[in-house]
Amino acid sequence: MDKTTKARTAVPRLGAWVEQGAGVRWRVWAPGHQKLEVVLFGPQGQPGDTLPMTRESGDFFTATLAGKGAGVRYKLRVDGQGPFPDPWSRSQPEGVHGPSEVVVPDFAWKDGDWKGLHPESQVIYEIHVGTATPEGTFDALIPRLRAFKELGVTTLELLPLASAPGTRNWGYDGVSLFAPSAVYGGPEGLRRFIDAAHAHGLGVLIDAVYNHFGPDGNYLSCYSPHYFTDHHHTPWGNAINYDGEGSDVVRELVLSNVDMWIGDYHADGLRLDAAHAIIDDSSPHLLEEIPRRARAAARGRSVVVIAEDDRNDTRLARPVEKKGLGLDGIWADDIHHQLRRAFAGDSEGYYADYTGSVEDIARTLRQGWFYEGQTSQVHKKARGTPASELEPWHFVHCIQNHDQIGNRAQGERLGADVSPAAFRAMSTLLLLSPYTPLLFQGQEWNASTPFLYFTDHNAELGKLVTEGRRKEFAGFSKFSGNEVPDPQALETFTRSKLDWNEASKPEHAGVLALYRELLRLRAQEPILKANRRGSFDARPLGQNALVLERRGPGGALQVIVNVKGGLEHRLPAGARLALWSEESRFGGASTHSPLSGGVLRLDGPSAALVRLEG
Repeated sequence: MDKTTKARTAVPRLGAWVEQGAGVRWRVWAPGHQKLEVVLFGPQGQPGDTLPMTRESGDFFTATLAGKGAGVRYKLRVDGQGPFPDPWSRSQPEGVHGPSEVVVPDFAWKDGDWKGLHPESQVIYEIHVGTATPEGTFDALIPRLRAFKELGVTTLELLPLASAPGTRNWGYDGVSLFAPSAVYGGPEGLRRFIDAAHAHGLGVLIDAVYNHFGPDGNYLSCYSPHYFTDHHHTPWGNAINYDGEGSDVVRELVLSNVDMWIGDYHADGLRLDAAHAIIDDSSPHLLEEIPRRARAAARGRSVVVIAEDDRNDTRLARPVEKKGLGLDGIWADDIHHQLRRAFAGDSEGYYADYTGSVEDIARTLRQGWFYEGQTSQVHKKARGTPASELEPWHFVHCIQNHDQIGNRAQGERLGADVSPAAFRAMSTLLLLSPYTPLLFQGQEWNASTPFLYFTDHNAELGKLVTEGRRKEFAGFSKFSGNEVPDPQALETFTRSKLDWNEASKPEHAGVLALYRELLRLRAQEPILKANRRGSFDARPLGQNALVLERRGPGGALQVIVNVKGGLEHRLPAGARLALWSEESRFGGASTHSPLSGGVLRLDGPSAALVRLEG
């Protein structure tokens, strides 16, 4: 069905801001309402004076408070109801139910020479701010920036920052899109962190959730019924209204949020959560407008917009002039699923669509994703499009991420389900492939701490979340519902805190050394930097091994991965061993080279990097 192209109506600035010489200015969209008021709050949280708002054309209301600036706290009363927080608020210092706060983006940035990211050579590192350090704040992460840089990552991807209910949350229950979580350090803390990251040569992506709002603290419907629509549905209920009556303002909610992250906070791009659930039957699609606005807000800096999207649809990253949406990257989870099936044996749920055979792993590596139009047994329909039109850097690959860990009943990481040798082999393949790798916090030393699903909802909603979580896993043979940790329990959150002390322990230090060496090779080796279509191939070696061959200036490199059993593989004359995942310096137990007499012998899960003569 052709999408309807409609003329967009210009939307004025909404929320609260400081106008030079005029004081604080508010503007609120409230169609169908007659009387709006600004309720000012004092320093002790008590309501005080009330300002009447004046109706403007287009169902907007406005008010001005002369002589005031940043720090003013307020709520909004709608036809005598409330008062409610401002859904366009830039700061919620007392949480999503508390007063909104006026902020001014007057930070003294020191990153004037920062030019942004190079999407063709990214290494992305996922961080949940609340669990990445004992303190769980932006400021506490700043001393860790040197370690990230020395590791060899280029980009830090922060899980959602929009204010969510309570003091602990993954971030996907956010309801105040414009208000960085006060628990993490609020607007000023985020600015300090991004400025410091740029000083270390690290980019920062922000995980943005535009497909749904959380269930607690969402006051949008108090102002207008048009923020949501019953014409579309998502797994989280009625969809956000991006194409119906009043949708111009709703779209601007997202697009001005994009402007804010990139412009006001100097973020280097966005990761769009569940882009397949951003439903828009109008044209241009919202997903086309988001990268356009991001690039405009960057004012010459290079920015990256990546979509999490399970459709395997190349249109997402195809240029607009070629009838695409113009995004820069797509999470491509097929390689994760194939490798987990092969090394960990996962077979339930969506893993039923994957064999984990070396033939299918090799095919996934050749293509970028596995499903290019075949029928999915899980989805009961054809899935995917041919991947060959996109260069490899558009595909974001991982062997674990926050979803794949946290969506397991016990929040166990990959290292809990595969041997250390298998973890090293999978890591070697990930980091030496031509695709953009993504790591989850602590992966570089095979951290043992879980990343559980945790929330801090009110008691009534929290009980439903706990019951739903345990019901979700009741049908899995590996789990029993009453064993699933309570998302509402404080212990569930504290158990998920990263233990940085592990990195120096013998059983973890070798893995860290492996990651540093692999990322050094990725950044410096000319053959590995040649990552275009036609510069690599992958094929099986017998029943239990495969080879990924990289070709570039000066010759070729082969990444030979053994999944299980024994492998004896004769190499071409002159081949040299460049790296072996089971070297003792990486935590392996072997003391002798696996290459002897031109034959590579691998026993059990392991990976070898072999240099061929040019």
